[in-house]
Amino acid sequence: MTFTPFRDFFKNTLKQIRDDGLYKDERVICSPQSGQIRVRFPEGSPEKAIINLCSNNYLGLSSHPEVITAAHEGLERRGYGMSSVRFICGTQDIHRELERQVSAFLGTEDTILFASCFDANAAVFEGLLGSEDALFCDKLIHASMIDGVRLCKAKRNIYEHSRMDQLEDALSRSTDRVKLIVTDGVFSMDGDMARLDEITALAEKYQAMVLVDDSHATGFIGKTGRGTHEHFNVMDKVDIITTTFGKALGGATGGCVSARREIVELLKQRARPYLFSNALMPAVVSATLKVLTLLSKTTERRDTLETLTKGWRASLADAGFDLKQGNTPIVPIMLYDARLAQNFSRDLYNEGVFAVGFFYPVVPMGEARIRTQISAALNQQNLDRALECFVGIGKKYDVLGKTREDMIAMYSR
Repeated sequence: MTFTPFRDFFKNTLKQIRDDGLYKDERVICSPQSGQIRVRFPEGSPEKAIINLCSNNYLGLSSHPEVITAAHEGLERRGYGMSSVRFICGTQDIHRELERQVSAFLGTEDTILFASCFDANAAVFEGLLGSEDALFCDKLIHASMIDGVRLCKAKRNIYEHSRMDQLEDALSRSTDRVKLIVTDGVFSMDGDMARLDEITALAEKYQAMVLVDDSHATGFIGKTGRGTHEHFNVMDKVDIITTTFGKALGGATGGCVSARREIVELLKQRARPYLFSNALMPAVVSATLKVLTLLSKTTERRDTLETLTKGWRASLADAGFDLKQGNTPIVPIMLYDARLAQNFSRDLYNEGVFAVGFFYPVVPMGEARIRTQISAALNQQNLDRALECFVGIGKKYDVLGKTREDMIAMYSR
């Protein structure tokens, strides 16, 4: 077999990843996504009931009965799949309706759907920009945007995370045709928000456009859940929003670019993931439409999420954990050492809490953490029990009240 000579090379590579403490295991969920789930880990072991603190199911809508019913109705009325790309014979009336509803929800002029936000970010840069243009990117933008930027011939300017002085300096020196500032709305690993008020002010000053990936904000950030542009009161100043339907908006799959009308029209002509990938399946379209209807009626879930998040963050800080600063449902507990993060996560699992350790290459080397994520599907009893587990394990590894320098010294021996 042609693969045989290379098998040892790949085996040794995997062994090195394990030896470095960087191997990522997968837990097998045996229930619908919710605040409490049933999990097998390792695979083949008995199922275990566990509190879920690492899901993007921010609003608890992944298993909402009305969303599930809407998905069934979409399946029955419009079929299982489109078997085609949009411009050939893959556009149904419900696709256009979802694009209109997303535009209305986000306050944009038009929207174009993709199979995922990863695809949306892969499409937007190459579809819009060329070698005469320039990008100005926060250093911590999502991996999908990094990949999208790499596909584009525009010049790249990278500024340190949220360093507005560096962004302004780069913008002031640019003589490029189109200038596009690129940022996450909420940074998924750290849980902080981009300074969109300052970014949009700089964009106006230096005649630049602004692109925000709001995947970890759409549905729950801002007073009515429109996103970070609502939070900062700059809804009319952000030119392009990319976001997902796979997190707060039902948690299935799919994403979009929601933007100025001309930008969407141009992407429909040029965006390769749009032109060469099947249209989004009808069940997902119908379920996402239902989610938008639910969110337009009440902010109850968003408000519950905000309350639970504030309490969780305050409790962890009071216990002595080293937290990343922020005010979103993403609350990272910094441990810095990859093996410590994995051991901590393993012990949490054994105590009935599902929270995964993050380490290189998902986060920078030496920045390992447990990323906790709050969901409206949780309740205060869940969080009280989870806190008890975190505190007990924190005492075991002697991390409570310790600084970054303390922990690096302890675990670099």
